[in-house]
Amino acid sequence: MKYYPLFLKLAGKKCLVVGGGQVAARKIASLLEAEAQVRVVSPQVCEEIRLAAQEGRLELEMRGYRPGDLRGMRLVIAATDDPAVQEAVFSEAEALGIPCNVVDKPEYCSFIVPSVVKSGDLTIAISTSGASPALARRLREELEGSFGPEWGRFLELMRRWRREILSRGLPASEREAIFKKLAYSPIPQWLAEGREDKVAEFIAPLGLSLRE
Repeated sequence: MKYYPLFLKLAGKKCLVVGGGQVAARKIASLLEAEAQVRVVSPQVCEEIRLAAQEGRLELEMRGYRPGDLRGMRLVIAATDDPAVQEAVFSEAEALGIPCNVVDKPEYCSFIVPSVVKSGDLTIAISTSGASPALARRLREELEGSFGPEWGRFLELMRRWRREILSRGLPASEREAIFKKLAYSPIPQWLAEGREDKVAEFIAPLGLSLRE
């Protein structure tokens, strides 16, 4: 089966997680990081989820799933071992047109959750289209060694530099040449080595600086 890759904007959107174990807790953590409004439905929950509810970071209902729980949701994840609940959640999601992921049940998924490498706002998603989650984890671990915190810092600078360059009213070809020069530069390596002097020297002819 082929999947269409995309990144969802979930900030402020209601998302439902059915299940309360450690797998559910990991899914919840990712949703909270995306600033989603998370609702959890489960008769039992692990300590991590209970604490998050006490802190007001999510809404918790200590009960089993009921038809109708998906109304008003933007996305649903079912992290439960109950086959009947898995099927029921997916069926309701399909009827309502809500993206659904049932953990470890690709036949009940309208989307899959990739392995992710993050460095600041840099996000690299890895998917094997459900063929081998273990291989996706291996690739993530290998990439984590290649994209350290210097890449997050580089992206912060690129965001600011892009705004500045766009404000100059340059011809499109000239803008693209500058963007390419920056993107293909050794700046991440210099940042990793603490050589901000090299970065400053490189960007000075472009009229850019490291500081606001």
